[in-house]
Amino acid sequence: MNVQETDLPGVLILTPARFGDDRGFFSESWNKKTLADLGVDVEFVQDNHSLSEKAGTLRGLHFQAPPSAQAKLVRCGRGSLYDVAVDIRKGSPTYGQWTGVELSFDNGKQLMIPAGFLHGFVTLEPQTEVVYKCSDYYDATADGSVAWDSAGIDWPLSGAPILSAKDKAAVALADFDSPFEWEAAS
Repeated sequence: MNVQETDLPGVLILTPARFGDDRGFFSESWNKKTLADLGVDVEFVQDNHSLSEKAGTLRGLHFQAPPSAQAKLVRCGRGSLYDVAVDIRKGSPTYGQWTGVELSFDNGKQLMIPAGFLHGFVTLEPQTEVVYKCSDYYDATADGSVAWDSAGIDWPLSGAPILSAKDKAAVALADFDSPFEWEAAS
């Protein structure tokens, strides 16, 4: 497993090894022990799978508030997307900063996003599938979103994104009262 740190502490790009032959490939996309040995000790309890019919579909920026906060391990099952994490931990030296990476079926990269970060993505191809693990169960009462265009993200868009009603109505980051607190490492 190749691990690449980003500018946001805790947000990691993980690229599992692929073992291929004339039939295709095999890849171990998640292994609790392997990740724990790399310092990523997360207990995942739910897998999600989404399909976006069209390129330019933007989902996010989403979070779940404590006590139902979710860490996520995101990968692309088909197509490609630009995946983003934004730090929303009050008091964090990187509060409001973002990082993004292209995830695709071809490159096999995954993005590890800890709790306390917004998550969003835009699809780069039609029929893009996103598969991700969550560290807590979905909780509609803790579900929230921040406007996709309010965090200074350089989205790779060629026109207006395709948005849900929820994402169109999301509050701007500048007006957002985050439920997350940063805890400095001791």
